[in-house]
Amino acid sequence: MTAPDPGNIAQRSLRQCLCNMATLLYRQGHVLETVSSPHRGLDDRALRRLAQAERDWPSHQRTLEQSEAATYNIQRRFVLTDLGRELLFEMFGEGAADIA
Repeated sequence: MTAPDPGNIAQRSLRQCLCNMATLLYRQGHVLETVSSPHRGLDDRALRRLAQAERDWPSHQRTLEQSEAATYNIQRRFVLTDLGRELLFEMFGEGAADIA
């Protein structure tokens, strides 16, 4: 029996985090395009509202940032990076979060 590959475990954890993130966004009236489009994103006010309404949001946000699956765009809005978008599209399909 071989030891689990840390890279696979991290990617599985990141995928789970992205799935949970999508659920939390939908619950608060957002769509995946909010974070999948590099020109959109969540501003500070939206992030605060999410954190207040969804107790799990801060840990998901931290995980996404630390794994470099999310960052802040030039407008200082929270968005997914290329890595985050790639995983999101693999999981939900590009049609679920098309970039306009």
